[in-house]
Amino acid sequence: MLARIHSAAVLGVDAYIVAVETDLSNGLPSFATVGLPQGAVKEGRERVGAALVNAGFSYPPRRITVNLAPADVRKQGSAFDLPIAIGILVASEQLPADAVEGQLLLGELGLQGDLRPVRGALPIALAARTAGFRGLLLPSANVSEAAVVDGLEVRGADTLDGLVAHLTGASPIDPVIIDLAALMARRAEELADFADVRGQGAAKRALEIAAAGGHNVLLLGPPGAGKTMLARRLPTILPALTLDEALETTKIQSVAGLLPAGRSLSTIRPFRAPHHTISDAGLIGGGSWPRPGEVSLAHGGVLFLDELPEFSRAALEALRQPLETGRVTIARAQRHVTYPARFQLIAAMNPCRCGNLATSACARAPRCAQDYQSRISGPLLDRIDLHIDVPAVLSGDLALPPPGESTAVIAHRVAGARARQARRYASLPAEQRIRTNAEADGSLLDEIATPEPAGRALLLRAAERLRLSARGYHRVLRVARTLADLEGAETVSRRHVAEALSYRRLTLAPENAM
Repeated sequence: MLARIHSAAVLGVDAYIVAVETDLSNGLPSFATVGLPQGAVKEGRERVGAALVNAGFSYPPRRITVNLAPADVRKQGSAFDLPIAIGILVASEQLPADAVEGQLLLGELGLQGDLRPVRGALPIALAARTAGFRGLLLPSANVSEAAVVDGLEVRGADTLDGLVAHLTGASPIDPVIIDLAALMARRAEELADFADVRGQGAAKRALEIAAAGGHNVLLLGPPGAGKTMLARRLPTILPALTLDEALETTKIQSVAGLLPAGRSLSTIRPFRAPHHTISDAGLIGGGSWPRPGEVSLAHGGVLFLDELPEFSRAALEALRQPLETGRVTIARAQRHVTYPARFQLIAAMNPCRCGNLATSACARAPRCAQDYQSRISGPLLDRIDLHIDVPAVLSGDLALPPPGESTAVIAHRVAGARARQARRYASLPAEQRIRTNAEADGSLLDEIATPEPAGRALLLRAAERLRLSARGYHRVLRVARTLADLEGAETVSRRHVAEALSYRRLTLAPENAM
């Protein structure tokens, strides 16, 4: 007898439907899986056989053939254990075929018949709803994650026999309902506050601009100046995630296996801070079976690269594509996988290897700074909108109570600027829709950010004197537009251009100045 059970697999951050066809035929007992199964899929036959017996079901001593369609796409992971087991039960007439009609199943089986969580439950639930399935059956540990998808009945079970009892009607399982409004209203308590930062008024102003327009930032300063402290506070002034953004962020975490157990949705912006020893594949994504890298895990949030020159040259140059396009495409011989990677880059570095350029303690100045800073290529620097000097904090600043504005005050101004951008870009076609000034380009940038005559004249003179590239010229315009939005101004004035230009140049060692 032939049984067909529907499941799904993940490719990139999206899922596609897989038909699990199980056939029982006469012949010597055997178990064959076809349809390009890899690794854990092949091993599943051992788990499935033991789970069926230990859960109290009969394991048919017949020739078992399982086909995973489409057969020309490689299948990876352990999520096919459950649909294969149910397929065997249906094919051997231990379970009626109509019991699984309209249902999509996935889950890993333990040898005792227990159901264990799998990766990618959220993108699979979205694919199931799109494909028109009525319900989704999966391990209880994944049910809260999948239940955020409206229009789909999501049920979870702890054991194989418990799931079969539900399918036969002996012990029905109620679908899980998630209150999305309450979930989105819940925010993690922000322990970091900008009011705790002593001094560094220019750096805090720059981070406010970065948050308002989605711009990338490079912080240059000596050790102990507070660069890391400032960077970790940037997410606290970014606008709250929308539901669509939360779903995008959660999908990536789900595929990577980083969503905490029992978490339904990631409602705070990610902050990723990889160590400088990270590999190219770890930063950008890759591997023989592609996995998202740090740039994708930071999607919708902040990627913080501390001690930027210490990262490998190849890893830094690989950042150029996601910084420009907001996505990463990983090409392999048999497939291409694209991951979203729309993040804000916050990079920090010392002025030289020893960090003492500003004092006489640097014995190799200025050569020490020239060698160190030359590790960052011009094209990469050109993609960073704001270059900020972070001076050492004076002892007098440390002795005073925190005088600065709080995170809540700064976040309110940022929210106002983001709201103006949202209204401005709301009329764009869906395929051209952008969210922040940092994403504006081409004719749109000319339309929204062309300065008044005095500002345009200043920009042209500065572009010639500073030898700005076309990319650098446009990035100055984007920052100037954000400055105008923070003030609520309709047009970009000369002072907006002047302030934007002040953030454009990286402070280099004296003999290597621009």
